[in-house]
Amino acid sequence: MRRCIEHAKRVSKKIYVVDSYSTDRTCEIARECGAVVLQNKYLNQAQQFQWALNNCEITTEWTMRLDADEYLSSELEQELEEKLPSMPEKITGIYLTLGVIFMEHLLKHGYIKPVTILRMWRTGKAYMEQRWMDERCMLKEGEAITLKSRFIDHNLNGLTFFTAKHNNYSNREVMVYFSQELGLDGQDEKNERRNASKGKYYALPSFFRAFLYFAIRYFVFLGFLDGKAGFIWATLQAYWYRFLIDSKLHEIKVRLGENPDSNKLKKYIEEYYGIKV
Repeated sequence: MRRCIEHAKRVSKKIYVVDSYSTDRTCEIARECGAVVLQNKYLNQAQQFQWALNNCEITTEWTMRLDADEYLSSELEQELEEKLPSMPEKITGIYLTLGVIFMEHLLKHGYIKPVTILRMWRTGKAYMEQRWMDERCMLKEGEAITLKSRFIDHNLNGLTFFTAKHNNYSNREVMVYFSQELGLDGQDEKNERRNASKGKYYALPSFFRAFLYFAIRYFVFLGFLDGKAGFIWATLQAYWYRFLIDSKLHEIKVRLGENPDSNKLKKYIEEYYGIKV
């Protein structure tokens, strides 16, 4: 948190931290660093960030989103200082390229394509699409450009935290898979290309698709060049995580049938995953 805020202060006039009533020192640290702290009960990432957009009194020309384990690289800070003042009015959004540091190693390989995310926009020109998984900020109008420099995702917690987080992600992914049965399909109307890509993935045989995804990222896209860190990352993030999702989907179908009743499915997910549908 402190690292994120200190980097953001180099390019930002005001910083808001939206906290979900945490019991650690998050709010205290944020205030020590000069951030304005707001609190809201957490439902999911999409709802929380849209609440932030609606309730933070943002008066600057540009708005940026950062998670607590992310920060701006010095190269990106410099690029923003150089380019923002002369940005054409038609440009309302800025895509930033993601860099991941895992086990103190900057991963340079293993991606099917560079991960670019809309993380900056002219204030009021974007919204958060309401999805349980893979939510993205979307522009309401105008055009977007992509900057060359990276922002960094560098979580300082260990593998226990990593696996617990991805276990939680897998629960949300199961909800997306059963979105129509759960009455959540309306949340997935945006970004049809991304939804179609997931549809193609889930059309492949279960369990095999997880291994195939791992093999493509690790061998075809040279993830092995990132050494042991790259191997662990690919195994956990590209294979184990996807295998876990398939295992949970299989478990549900074993217990509830191949085409589960929506009411039973909702009850199962709420009881065993602890997620209110």
